[in-house]
This record gives sequence, structure tokens and C-alpha cells, in this order.
Amino acid sequence: MSSSFQSTTPEKRVHCSAETMPDFLKKYWTQRSILFTKYKEGILMDEEGWYSVTPEDVAIHIAERCRCDIIIDAFCGVGGNAIQFAFTCHQVIAIDIDETKLMCAKHNAMIYGVADRIEFILGDYLKLIPKLKADVVFLSPPWGGPNYLSAKTFDIKTMIPMDGEKLYRESLKITNNIAYYLPRNVNIQQITNLAGRGNTCEIQEVYINGKLKTMVAYYGELVDMDFCENNA
Repeated sequence: MSSSFQSTTPEKRVHCSAETMPDFLKKYWTQRSILFTKYKEGILMDEEGWYSVTPEDVAIHIAERCRCDIIIDAFCGVGGNAIQFAFTCHQVIAIDIDETKLMCAKHNAMIYGVADRIEFILGDYLKLIPKLKADVVFLSPPWGGPNYLSAKTFDIKTMIPMDGEKLYRESLKITNNIAYYLPRNVNIQQITNLAGRGNTCEIQEVYINGKLKTMVAYYGELVDMDFCENNA
């Protein structure tokens, strides 16, 4: 496995004020305290982090659902989910291929006081899979930028930078307990088919201020069978 990541000073492409960010990101500035409640304490995000990080309340809910001993955050980005996993799991393995994102994630985890519970790894998740062990895997791969909503239906096989179906199948080599964070316009049939014949997938719609924002699909032992049976 790749060695644990040691952070240094984040690069200049980290944006921490409205004055330093591109115009297309400024609409996210007003949401900064929704993304991180401790934003004013020095939270750092790169350009992609501003539009891709999981809002804190949503991350808290997912972390409760994924409570376990060891969890892998396969695409940790600037750390929104990894930080909350550290409050519900004994150990968090946070992986990202982007050095700046990983620097931000470790910095942000320190602000929340949980950096000591997270192992940060710089590397390609798919290549690391043979060496990884965990109870739960959380998948939140890049969606291809803010323009993902321009498509009527989001195809996980072709619109995620890597094949989203293959990503799920490869993750099964680690555990059957997978949480998949996906766009609100995702192809529902695709994500239910991932569970395989005879297995159950639970799909949660995530609303923020009354608006549908994202979907979270749960597999394996993460599925709330009582909820699924009552809502069948």
C-alpha cells in the first residue's frame, strides 16, 4: 500500500475567499457554512472541492449509516465525509489521487480534531484495492464537474471518469458493504442492478432546503431491511 500522506502547505489553487475564486464558483461561497460548519476556523478547499464536497449534515447522516470498525473513503476529496466517518468509525482510510485535495483534507480534519483517526493515502484507489481491508467502502467518485445535470439521466458507466459499474465490482473484492454517493439524475436501474440478482439495494434521496440534491445507494449489510420491507 502507498505510504501514509504527509501534508505540506496547500497549493495556490486552494480557494478560501470569494475574492480568490473563479466567478463560476462564487455561488458556492454562500453555502460555505452548509458545506463545513467550521468553515470560519480555516477550512480549505480546492476548486473541485467547492462543488463536490458532501454538505456536512448529509455527511453526518451517511457516517451514522456506515458506522463500523474500518471504513474506506475511496475518493476523499477535501475530507467532508472522512471527517464525519472519524466520529462513527474506529479507523478511516481516506484515499485520493490528487495531492492538493489530500492536503486540504488533512488540514480540515485537524480543524475538526479527528486527523489522528484518519490514515490519508495518496494514490489510485483501484490500484490499491488488492492491499485494502475494511468493513465498509464509501464511493463518491468525481461526477465530471458541475455540468453533470445537463444530462437527462446520469450514466454511471460512461459519465463518471472511470466506469462506475466496474468501480462497484472491484470494491466488492474488499467488502459487500458499500455506500455509493451519486447525482440526483442517476440511472436508478443501473444502481439497483449493481446489487445482483436476489440482493437488495436501498436508495436514499437527499434533500437540502426542500430540494433533491443527491442519491445515496446502500448495499450489503448497510441496507435497512425493515425500511425496505415497509416501503416495498
